[in-house]
Amino acid sequence: MDISNRVGSMQFSPIRRFNKYGFEAEANGKTVYRLNIGQPDVETPPCFKEAINNFDKKVIAYAESGGVTELLDAMIDYMKLYDMHYTRDDILITNGGSEALTLIFTALLNPGEEALIAEPFYTNYNTFCNQVNGKLVPLTTKAEDGYAWAKKDLIEAAITPQTKAICCISPGNPTGRVLTLDEMKLVGEIAKEHDLWIISDEVYREFAYDGREVTSFGMLEDLADRVVLVDSVSKRYSACGARVGAVISKNKDLMSGILKLAQGRLCCPTLEQVGAAALYRLDKSYYDSAREEYCARRDAAYEEISKIPGVVCQKPGGAFYLTAKLPVEDVEDFLMFMLTEFDDNGETVMFTPASGFYATPGLGKDEMRIAYVLEPAKMRRGAELIKLGIEAYNKKLGK
Repeated sequence: MDISNRVGSMQFSPIRRFNKYGFEAEANGKTVYRLNIGQPDVETPPCFKEAINNFDKKVIAYAESGGVTELLDAMIDYMKLYDMHYTRDDILITNGGSEALTLIFTALLNPGEEALIAEPFYTNYNTFCNQVNGKLVPLTTKAEDGYAWAKKDLIEAAITPQTKAICCISPGNPTGRVLTLDEMKLVGEIAKEHDLWIISDEVYREFAYDGREVTSFGMLEDLADRVVLVDSVSKRYSACGARVGAVISKNKDLMSGILKLAQGRLCCPTLEQVGAAALYRLDKSYYDSAREEYCARRDAAYEEISKIPGVVCQKPGGAFYLTAKLPVEDVEDFLMFMLTEFDDNGETVMFTPASGFYATPGLGKDEMRIAYVLEPAKMRRGAELIKLGIEAYNKKLGK
């Protein structure tokens, strides 16, 4: 019996694919610094659990398909912090940012239609788009110039009659690239000229460093009819397991279409939405302290990675990822070496090979992504282990 061609053509997540080798290394007594996945060790704000504990209804009933009003109203007030103004009808709660993207691609793309996206990009976009038989068209960027992509000639050269949308991840995963408001305006002008949607994934919105301002396509009112934002509590509030995200758009036809899909899956978990509402009510000072913490982790990781001879790496401007080109030919093989053969004083490290973040075959084979989600001292040690591992790996290969 056959499975669908759609599923057969999908890849396993390069972020999670090597987990079993990490577990085996730990079972063999090694300490593994897990820099492969964006799971912070920062404590989830206590208000999340407190709100759930204070839930006093006798029955945990279905929520509305679009979300509970308590959470919608909290998100409306949160967006006002950045002078963005939405109504309840403009927001639909989802099971994390992942479901938000799946719903958006389902609502926007017919089979064979295309969405542009700068590569390297968050690998699960492949799955989200393939589910509806859409096609991601890559805008190839390079480590040497900091993965810049908001360029008129680069974008317009990729537009075809099948192009339906431009996907923007800012701050970026896996590169940490942060779009300025002027760059967003440029993308917006191209979208208007070619009548394209803008899918803006902003789940790392506050994590912009070195004086960079928080930016959003939602700040550009002239684009309101074609912009759809993706939001989530996972990263901003260190609540990855809560699985609460959102689709946000002022385009009524799009939101009506997505509501049809949302009603088909009934609703998101009621209690998690109650907890998420409390998170969105946190004082703005919370974002300042979170930004400061992740910036310190970034600095620790970048300083140590930069010490590796032959590495190519630009300091990321936001999010909590760093992508680097390493002086090895095959990063996947190097990672297997790190997990199965290498240790330094009983310690080793996991990261993610970057090839799975590219749509263009052959690219990213010598690149890795690390998530700087551990405290600074652990980030320094993890990066040091990568440096020591490269030395041992290349010695093994006779280089």
